[in-house]
Amino acid sequence: MYSVMIIDDEPWAIKGIKNVFNWEKYGFEIRGTFTSVHKAIEFINEECPDLIFTDIRMPEISGLELMRMTKEKELDAEFVVVSGFAEFAYAQEALRYGALDYFLKPIDIDMADPLIKKLALHFSKKKSVRNNLILEALTLPDKSELNRLTPFFDRSSDDYFRVLVIYSNSEKKAYKNLKFFDRKQILEIDFGSRKTLYILKSDQKSELEHDLDYTVFEGLDIKVIGISSISTNYEHMAKLIKEADLAASHIFLNEEKGMFEYEPRFTVVKPLIDEISAVIQEHKFDEMDYSIERVVDFFRQNHLGMGEVVYLWNQVVSVLVGTYYEELKDMELDFLNYSELKERFENFESLCSFLYDILIYIKQLNGHTVNEGDINAYFSQMVKYIDTHFQSRLYLKDLSAKFYINQVYCCQFFKKNLGKTFSEYVTELRIKKACELLKHTELSIEEVATKVGYFDYYYFNKVFKKQCGITPTKFRKS
Repeated sequence: MYSVMIIDDEPWAIKGIKNVFNWEKYGFEIRGTFTSVHKAIEFINEECPDLIFTDIRMPEISGLELMRMTKEKELDAEFVVVSGFAEFAYAQEALRYGALDYFLKPIDIDMADPLIKKLALHFSKKKSVRNNLILEALTLPDKSELNRLTPFFDRSSDDYFRVLVIYSNSEKKAYKNLKFFDRKQILEIDFGSRKTLYILKSDQKSELEHDLDYTVFEGLDIKVIGISSISTNYEHMAKLIKEADLAASHIFLNEEKGMFEYEPRFTVVKPLIDEISAVIQEHKFDEMDYSIERVVDFFRQNHLGMGEVVYLWNQVVSVLVGTYYEELKDMELDFLNYSELKERFENFESLCSFLYDILIYIKQLNGHTVNEGDINAYFSQMVKYIDTHFQSRLYLKDLSAKFYINQVYCCQFFKKNLGKTFSEYVTELRIKKACELLKHTELSIEEVATKVGYFDYYYFNKVFKKQCGITPTKFRKS
């Protein structure tokens, strides 16, 4: 919710402004009303509201002077000036000081809805830009830019930090109106159309340990909530974000809704990985099926998370490539992080299915023949489909079933015919389209990300930078 305060030395005018707008519908909340400018200034300094409605002519301090004082203190507040004086000079002066708009009071009821819509759009765009800049600053070693963007990380006190990541089933994000933590102690950042990041801080560690109650979120359209560990070092923020996202990625393993805390359990999964590695390295083909088939149940029974999935994937890939390099050199067997795994596989069962297909392929290498002519025809159809559907979620398992090609052969044919992996091909299509949209449209960066098939802005930002060498924000500026 965007916070609003109203200042006017005439109480009837304040009442009129409060009643003429449908504040809640457009995401605004009135946090204070004042007839005294001096009391209003105290409130502005303490609360820094997003939007201030102010009269121009008031005793002692005018609305224009209030705007000047606020800007001098570099407080990020926007103004709408409402006055009973119709002189155009006042409007010019207010707009010169940076007011979003100027209206005569009483505000015409027919003008109210267009005005509040315009203000909501302005704040939505402003928040989007700020989100992008903060997200980029959070990942930089130098935190000076982060301190410039937000006072949240003020180091005058020794605070504890914890991160929440919430995935929603829809773009409405009904949970955003909940007061589940002290508003002053929380920084909200949109990660995408269905994903929100919350950074919590407190000078009491116990508050961050015990005040998070999932029952507050019950009944809302929430997919999953991930919670990081607690740190006193705000320079560890990128690590806390990763932990919260890993915890939220529990949904990749199990469709169960809920709140999950980050808890690394690599020692639990290591014996299973050692067993699979021995089977591969010692060419125990008869045991391969059993080793992979029981992985899903093992993870569920031991309540393992996304961190262990990443560990499993990278360790098994390392052993497979090291043992069967020539046979598997054209496969899409790269070391991946959790975001890349979620982008490539629909769920954990799909990941295990791919590994299973790899092992079946290895078993059948001797004496196995393939009709390449048929596969080539189906592969060409698959590529055409990808070229026109890259904005959608695409998984190799689904495509291989749709076009009657084993996943393993799909990997080989991408490398052989296109010189790149399936993931590389789709990524290039998406980023090329993203560049076009950033150049030629006014869509926000989050909207661009969604248009090209990325529903997680944080991941889109990293992929774009890897492909283009700069962030989407800098690309658009250049």
